[in-house]
This record gives sequence, C-alpha cells and structure tokens, in this order.
Amino acid sequence: MEVSVDSIKALREMTGAGIMDCKGALEKVEGDLGQAQEVLREQGIASAAKKLSRETKEGLVESYIHSGGRVGAIVEVNCETDFVARTDDFRSLAHDIAMQIAAMSPRYLDSADIPDGEVEDPQEICLLQQPYIKDPTMTIEEIVKEAVARLGENVQIRRFTRLSLGE
Repeated sequence: MEVSVDSIKALREMTGAGIMDCKGALEKVEGDLGQAQEVLREQGIASAAKKLSRETKEGLVESYIHSGGRVGAIVEVNCETDFVARTDDFRSLAHDIAMQIAAMSPRYLDSADIPDGEVEDPQEICLLQQPYIKDPTMTIEEIVKEAVARLGENVQIRRFTRLSLGE
C-alpha cells in the first residue's frame, strides 16, 4: 500500500521518528496512524534496550518548585552527549521527571534500591515504577525508554531529592 506524504509527516510529528521509519510503520499497518504509532513505540523500546549499556556522562540537573513554594524537587538526568542535553526535548523530559518527584514523593529510584525487609508497593515508592502523572497508562520507566528511542541516546535518571516544608 502506498502511504501519503501527509500521513508520514503527521506520524513523524506525533512520534519524532525518522521519515523512513514512519513510512515503514505506515506501510506495515496499511496507513492506520494509531497502529503505526504503536509499531514505532515497540521498535523504539527494542532499540532503547540496545542503548541502555552505553555510558552517560553528560546531562543536566533540573529543578521544579510547586506553586506556593512549599514543595520542590531536583533531579539529575544523564545522557551520552552535551548536544542532546541542550535540546528542548531532553530539558522537557528532565522537568517532567522533577515535577513527578514533587507530586508523587518517591523514596527510591528503582525497586532494586529498596532495602531488604521493607514491604511497600514499588509503584508508590519507586520513581521508575510510578505511573506518569501526565499519562497514568505509562510508567516513568516507559517514558524514559521512549526518550531513548526518540533522542537516539541512552538516558538515565541518576539521582533525585524532594523537599517539602515541615518534613
């Protein structure tokens, strides 16, 4: 099936994927934008898994202060190059993660960080397992993997802190 340039352009704007990837996904699902987006998402997660072993020495520290100034968060998000760290997409990801930390108050990055004997739901206390506040159907880990696929580099959350008045 021949796909239109407009369909390819629309899918590219929705996903940030390359033109040929968009064209291939649309051809695979006979022009259905929703299904093509899911195909690209699956391919992105597969390619993200390959990149997870690469070293991340660049990145940025992002903060978020909730209105009223009573709650704030700071997070270090790393990537492979300073070029990617300066992009609006990467900055937006770091800001959204800082906002997630301020809103959901995670204590650990991942379930592997939970001390032995502590019995709590990892979805509540582990940042990577928490549902994303902007889209509860996805976890923070899935958001990061999508960013890896979109940016073409390994992205890691290194550390974070949440501050609240009176705590």
